Amino acid sequence: MHKRVLGIDYGSARIGVAVSDPLRLIARALTVIRNSPSAAGEIGRLAEEQDADTIVVGMPLTLSGAKGQKAGEVERFIASLKEATGCRIVTVDERFTSSIASETLRAMGTTKKARREKGTVDAMAAALIAQSFLDRERGERR
Repeated sequence: MHKRVLGIDYGSARIGVAVSDPLRLIARALTVIRNSPSAAGEIGRLAEEQDADTIVVGMPLTLSGAKGQKAGEVERFIASLKEATGCRIVTVDERFTSSIASETLRAMGTTKKARREKGTVDAMAAALIAQSFLDRERGERR
């Protein structure tokens, strides 16, 4: 069995968290936590509870692929994650994950009311971030 992967969709107010299965094939939404000074510690506890050794953080890039102002905020959060966890931290391009998450929830038949709850979309976006990493990792092993 492998260690699991956590996916993180960082936001100024909320942080979506997802987790992979032990075989690192599929990611699923796990929870949403409030962004606060203790958020990195909470994610560290989740990583320990879920037996994760890798945390994949979505990096907000501009449409041209450059790092914008929000990316600096994410990089500071990553530094606090490194301090709070013993996990490997990886970033992936998160452009469009929130809109894809909304579309995925709609396709799954999620009610409009549930889709309006921001945390639902954040956790689904985290799952998409983790899944993109898992797919890329699996492709590299072939």
